Amino acid sequence: MKMKKIIPGIALSLTLAFASMPAYAADNSAIKIDGIAIGSDVQPEVRNNRTMVPLRVISENLGAKVHWSNSEVTITKDNLKVVLKLNSKTAEVNGKAVTLDAAPYVKNNRVIVPLRFIAETFDCEVGYSNAAVTVHTAPLVIGGVQVKALQQEYHMTMGGVVQQLSGNTTNKAIYDLFEDNKGKKVDAPESYDWRANIDVPGSYEKAGQYDFLDSEENSVKRYDIYVLVNAFPEDLLTGYEKTLLYDASEDQWYVFSESAAASIGNLVNTAYANGLVKIISNTVV
Repeated sequence: MKMKKIIPGIALSLTLAFASMPAYAADNSAIKIDGIAIGSDVQPEVRNNRTMVPLRVISENLGAKVHWSNSEVTITKDNLKVVLKLNSKTAEVNGKAVTLDAAPYVKNNRVIVPLRFIAETFDCEVGYSNAAVTVHTAPLVIGGVQVKALQQEYHMTMGGVVQQLSGNTTNKAIYDLFEDNKGKKVDAPESYDWRANIDVPGSYEKAGQYDFLDSEENSVKRYDIYVLVNAFPEDLLTGYEKTLLYDASEDQWYVFSESAAASIGNLVNTAYANGLVKIISNTVV
């Protein structure tokens, strides 16, 4: 059969796999989130008896999105929306005005905000000692069991990688993406595996396996993302969903959101870049 497209859901597969490539090291950081040093090119500092920290570094590691436009910064997470204005002590939290104890400012092209604001906004415990900021967040709990780490496994043409994410907030954000983006229930595909089957139209390739682990590294919950093998003429793929989710704990298949799968890859990427990922095994040649 003449192949019309490149092999298997490669776009999403590579997004999920190469999301693990580091952006920068976290070896000289004065910021620790849940005991892990976070890389930052701007260090915390004290101004007028107020501890100031780089907004994006901490916010993104606490699961928030940051958008900076002109002199205004917007932070969003779940149902929370915060708007800050540079050099102003007045901010908005879900439309209501609040007063900060210090005004945000820019240093080295980074927005710097008061540490107390971070604590109040993200409901976490923060501290400052010996020029180091510590942030402690609540652990993810699934079915009454506290999650210690999220283990991700993915395979490539030659070999595979198993790695663990230790960030509480990142793991919760990924768990929520799985739960919130389950589509309709579907039957298991006739053909699915880690390896792409380019002989059977409608076959699926496993792009990633995600196990939420307890303190003894037992799996509390597991999700597998599968992508449609896209190596066939379009008319042979009519009616097949592009992305599926297998909830191993329920033994149930669902249609899954492509954008949610990409968001999971981006979260893993950020976690890796900030030193929150530990490689368990790597057999990629």
